[in-house]
Amino acid sequence: MRFEPVGIEIEVDEDQTILRAAAEQGVMLMHGCKEGQCASCKSFVLDGEDIDLDRYSTFALPEYELDEGYTLLCRAHAFEDLTIELLNYDAEMIRSGLPIQERTAEVVAITPVTHDLRHLVLRLTEPGELKFFPGQYVDIAVPGSAETRSFSMANTSSRASGELEFVIKVYPGGVFSEFLDRRLQVGDRLELTGPFGVFTLRDNLDARLVFLGGGAGLAPILALLRSMAERGIDRPTTFYYGARTPRDLCFEDELEALARKLPRFRYVPALSDQDLGGEDWDGENGLITDVVKRLEPDLTGADAYVCGPPPMVEAAIPLLERIGVATKHIYYDKFTTTGDAGDSKVLEAR
Repeated sequence: MRFEPVGIEIEVDEDQTILRAAAEQGVMLMHGCKEGQCASCKSFVLDGEDIDLDRYSTFALPEYELDEGYTLLCRAHAFEDLTIELLNYDAEMIRSGLPIQERTAEVVAITPVTHDLRHLVLRLTEPGELKFFPGQYVDIAVPGSAETRSFSMANTSSRASGELEFVIKVYPGGVFSEFLDRRLQVGDRLELTGPFGVFTLRDNLDARLVFLGGGAGLAPILALLRSMAERGIDRPTTFYYGARTPRDLCFEDELEALARKLPRFRYVPALSDQDLGGEDWDGENGLITDVVKRLEPDLTGADAYVCGPPPMVEAAIPLLERIGVATKHIYYDKFTTTGDAGDSKVLEAR
């Protein structure tokens, strides 16, 4: 398998997807859901045609694009040598990927941090280390099923000491989240595979940073902020976090502590349901995208990172483009639907 215009070649087994084979060999291709629904890995086949695709969404790859030669690397199985044109890639990161690892971890703590968010802490068994970049995620096997769900780490490798932290939203009928809330106990073991994902901090020291998050989308952004504090990265940074009511806010003390460690960091929470904000709330009100629009008339030259519920992500991207953020400098985790039980790849998962 040859990838252009970067000139990278890998070997791919027929039973692997092209994306998975690349990840196992440390080649970090752009991707999101790994389920054929977000189109982040959409590419064009320059040479070769013997490809089978696992089930995917025609919203991500319409029939006319398939006929023209486009494919989804997360769903594609190759049965001959291919040359692939990458449509979406990061030249600085593509060779910096970490090979996929499989690990077993023991549950250390399951702590409610809001009425529907759980802080899950796992400790890796031997080998007690998992290398990953802040902002990446792992797949966790759902005990008693063939299902997996993807969750972003909220911690950094240096903070890990063999532990991994996750912030997971509980959904009724969620294959993993309901198991987490009702059956998973301290001492239980879970099987992990990863790391995956490209929601990682790019080196652009002169650029301002803007983070937009909501719900469990807090997890990878918290990992990036913790990494910045550990590495002494002093860039002008604002984290806009959208919640419905005060009871949906969490990690407030740590975010305030990060503001003391990072002199140019500002945390701006906003409540969308003003009627439930309470008389004591003196922060921002409204949808988080409306708050950004009101407070940030010009973000030219900034880097933006977006992670949260689908409507927020879909509203944030065009807004950020309109107020000056270059499209190539908008990085996001796109939430996608994965299952008949109403699970969501990132809504339940990350």
